[in-house]
Parts: sequence; C-alpha cells; structure tokens
Amino acid sequence: MTREEKSQVIEELTVELANNTNIYLTDISGLNAGTTSDLRRAAFKANVKMAVVKNTLLEKAMEASDKDFGDLPSVLKGNTSVMYSETGNAPAKLIKTFRKKSDKPLLKGAFIEEAIYIGDEQLDTLVDIKSREELIGDIITLLQSPAKNVVSALQSSGGKLAGIIKTLSEKEG
Repeated sequence: MTREEKSQVIEELTVELANNTNIYLTDISGLNAGTTSDLRRAAFKANVKMAVVKNTLLEKAMEASDKDFGDLPSVLKGNTSVMYSETGNAPAKLIKTFRKKSDKPLLKGAFIEEAIYIGDEQLDTLVDIKSREELIGDIITLLQSPAKNVVSALQSSGGKLAGIIKTLSEKEG
C-alpha cells in the first residue's frame, strides 16, 4: 500500500469515527470465509456496518479524530474489525447471537456515546445498554407517571366526594 493510499484510508476512517457515536472493535480471526460471510449478512440485517482494518491506520485515524478514545487504541493488536451502529447495543446483541454458533467475534473494546469499554467481559454490559430512543421513552413514562397518579387520585376522590354529598343530601331530604 502506497503512502497516498494509506493517507486516503486514514482520512476515510477518521470520517467514519467522526460520524459514528457507537464503535465496536472486534476480533474475527480464525473465521472461515463462509462464517465471515454469515457474520457480514447478520451485521447488514442488524443495520451494523462492519469493516476489517489495519491497526496502525485505525490508530492514526483515532489520533486525528476529535474524539477522546482513551485506552481504546491499546486493544489494537492482531486482527481487528470495526463495527459501526446507530444503536449502542446492536453490535453487542449481534456478537452475542452470533457466538451461539461460533466462538468469535471477540469484543476487544467499544466506544459508546463517549464511554469506553475494554475487553470481551464487557459484552453483557453492552447488550443491556439502552438506545437513545429507549431512554427517551423511559423518561417520558416516568414523567407521565406522577400526572397519571394525580389524575387517578382526583377521579377517585371526586367519586368519593360525590358519593358523600349524595348520601348527605338523601339524609336531609
């Protein structure tokens, strides 16, 4: 690969890193062509973009990026593939599901909404991360809950109050 080609790849990787808030680094070494193809198909269906990269080029792209990847470059050893997704937990779910058939991919590390996760033992934590939409839904539910309680209390109290007034009016008449 010429110096110009390397510069082009670094530039493209830097753009990808800038455009994505959910980035997973995985190891898919040892997967045969058929299994790798199955993984790519599963990634496509899960709306996860996947690419095999050279560690040195990815590390240079991370350095050129505006994001703080912390210790994430330390996992760039051996075979590395990058997964990008709009949903924070989609690649983790994909990896977990795929590993029912194979022992790979292994999670090297992840950058999720500026949080850094290192090591395969973080996979279950990443599977449980809620997407932005799920968090917004939870917040809306929490905000609606007190209002529903107040309305419910007013309705039941209003019914009790009406019953008391009715009983009192019948006693007077």
